[in-house]
Amino acid sequence: MIYLEYNIEGQFKEHDSLRLAMSDDTANAFLNDFAQTKQGNDTIFACWARYQAAVADGHDAVNGTIGALLENDGNLAINQTVDSFVRNSPPIEIAAYAPLKGLPEFLDLAVTLALGDARSELENIGVHHTATASPGGSGALYLAAANFADRGSKVLLRDRHWGPYDGFLAGCDLGIETYPLLGGNNSTVDVESMISSLDRLAKQQSKVMSWLNDPAHNPTGLSLNANDRRAVLQAFSDMAMAHENVGFTLLIDAAYHLYAKEPHGWAETITDALHDGMNWPANLLITFAISLSKSHTIYGLRAGALVSIHPDESVVDRITTVMGVTGRQTWSASSRLAQYSIARIHAGEESGDAWSLELVRLTELLAQRRKLFIEECGKNGVPINPTHDGFFAWLEHDDPKSVVDSCANDHVYLVPLKGGIRIGLCAIPTEQIAKVAKTLRDALQ
Repeated sequence: MIYLEYNIEGQFKEHDSLRLAMSDDTANAFLNDFAQTKQGNDTIFACWARYQAAVADGHDAVNGTIGALLENDGNLAINQTVDSFVRNSPPIEIAAYAPLKGLPEFLDLAVTLALGDARSELENIGVHHTATASPGGSGALYLAAANFADRGSKVLLRDRHWGPYDGFLAGCDLGIETYPLLGGNNSTVDVESMISSLDRLAKQQSKVMSWLNDPAHNPTGLSLNANDRRAVLQAFSDMAMAHENVGFTLLIDAAYHLYAKEPHGWAETITDALHDGMNWPANLLITFAISLSKSHTIYGLRAGALVSIHPDESVVDRITTVMGVTGRQTWSASSRLAQYSIARIHAGEESGDAWSLELVRLTELLAQRRKLFIEECGKNGVPINPTHDGFFAWLEHDDPKSVVDSCANDHVYLVPLKGGIRIGLCAIPTEQIAKVAKTLRDALQ
C-alpha cells in the first residue's frame, strides 16, 4: 500500500516506495476515463504567455496570439457605453440570481442580435424562436452539444475550426467528422463534401448536427457569401427531406458576426429562401450560438445565448424547457449583471446608438488591419487564405509550429493550430502589420 506518514515537523514524509510509485497512475485513481485523456495547456494561452515573457524581458514583441480586440496601444478595447452601464447597475442587479433561462428582456434581445432586421419578417412568415442565456458563446455551444446529438455519434465540422470545439464535443461523448474548409471555383464552402458527409452520417445516426462558424470564421476570418449561404441552407433542407426519420440541426456559431460586413446574413438568407419557396422540413432545426464577449467587449462577464428557430411552435417550446433544465444542472444561472446591462443599453435609443458607434469604430479598426495585412502579404509573397471579417487571418501550412517558432525568433508571436497558423489581427497594432507579413515571409523561406 502507498501511504504518507505525517511527521512531527508537520509535514508529510515520503517513503522510498512512495517516490517510486507516485506517478500519473496515482492521480488516475481519482479520475474517470475521460478525465485521464486531458493533457497539456491551451495552445492559444500558451502562445500568449510566450509573448508576455518576451515583453517582460524587454523585447519589442508583437502579439498575434490572443483572441481579444486590442487598441493600437496594446490595451484591451472596451466599449465605454457598456462599461458605464455595467458599473452603474443597481446593487440588486449585481448580486441577485438571474432566472434560470435568462432575463426575459435579454432573451428577447438575443433573438434580435441573432436575426437582425429579418426577425419581424421571419415571425410574419411563421417562424418561431426561443433563446436561453448561457455563460458566453461557449455555454451556448455546450447546450447544443449536450442536447442535439446522441451520445456516441459524430458532429460535422469544417476541417479548420476553433480548437475548443473538440473538447466541448468530446466532453459530451461526441465524435467529429470534417469536410474541407474551401470549395472549388473560389467558393467559401465545400458544399459537395458537406452534402456527402451529411448523407453518410444520416445513414448511420438518428440525429445529425453540424457547427458552422460564420461569418468571421475563427481561425481564418472567412465569411460565406450569399450564394454559398443559400447553397448550405438548401443542402440541409434537401438532406432533411431525404432522411425524414433523422433530426438535422444546423448550428451557426455567430461569435464574431457583429464585426462582419453582413452580420445577419444568415437570417436574411433564410428569409429569402422561404419567400422563394424553399421547404423547411419538420426535421430541420436552425440554431445560433450568440456571444456578447466580443461585440460588447465583456469577455469576463461571460454573456451569451443559444437561439433556436423552427416553424413549429411546439418544437421551440420543448427546446426552451430542455435548455433551461440543462443550464440549471450545469451552471445554475448565467450572470444577471451582463444580461441586465446589455438589455438596458439596447432598450434606449441614445445608449444603443452610442454602443453602435463604438462598434463601428472597432470594426473599421479591424478592417484597416486586415486590408493592410492582405496588401503586405501580397507584396511579400505570403500565401494567406481568403479572409474577410472579424479577428483573424490564416496561413495554411503542413508544419505550423516550425513557422511560428521561426517568427518568435523575431519576436512576432502567432498561434500554430492543426493545418496552419492563426494570425490574431485583433491584437496586432496597425503599425506592426507590415512587420508580421515580412516575418512570415522570412519564416517560410
